Amino acid sequence: MFSGIIEGLGSVEAISLRGAIYRFGIQSKDVCLDARIGDSISVNGACLTVVGNDRGLLNFEVIPETFKNTNLGYLRSKEKVNLERALRAGDRISGHFVTGHVDCVGDIRKKSYINGNLTFEIAIPSKFISWILPKGSIAVDGISLTIAGRKSNTFLVYIIPHTLKNTTLDFKGPSDKVNIEFDILAKRA
Repeated sequence: MFSGIIEGLGSVEAISLRGAIYRFGIQSKDVCLDARIGDSISVNGACLTVVGNDRGLLNFEVIPETFKNTNLGYLRSKEKVNLERALRAGDRISGHFVTGHVDCVGDIRKKSYINGNLTFEIAIPSKFISWILPKGSIAVDGISLTIAGRKSNTFLVYIIPHTLKNTTLDFKGPSDKVNIEFDILAKRA
């Protein structure tokens, strides 16, 4: 379980395929230096298990199903990713409950300013639009955000400068793929 409050950025250093398993090496300069084998870490919102840590070079194994149903398959060498360690009992929840189980991949349609505020318009498969609740929570690449509105198959989120500076959203734009996890409470609606 995560909160959607990104702790820092990592850099993709290696991607390989061994048999049917993809292996990712992600460099973390400060966030996950103490990560142990077996720890869960959110990488762009996907809950992955640490299988190795060599002084901040975190290794993860990813099955084809996860690779295919997230934006992990689009990652390239040196690309930045959002990182968050799993919550511990008693931690403060500053965002919302995020499971790390990505529901779908969205496409950024627009990155623009509305009344001086940065917005992203993101398209999702129409079968999920009922889970988009205005002023509800959503995780975009693991980032806890508030939904500002919705259309037929898109939703809008506003991005504050702090979030832009401390996540991968600064590097994202139209046609980029982002992992989407709907609020577990919205799935009950």
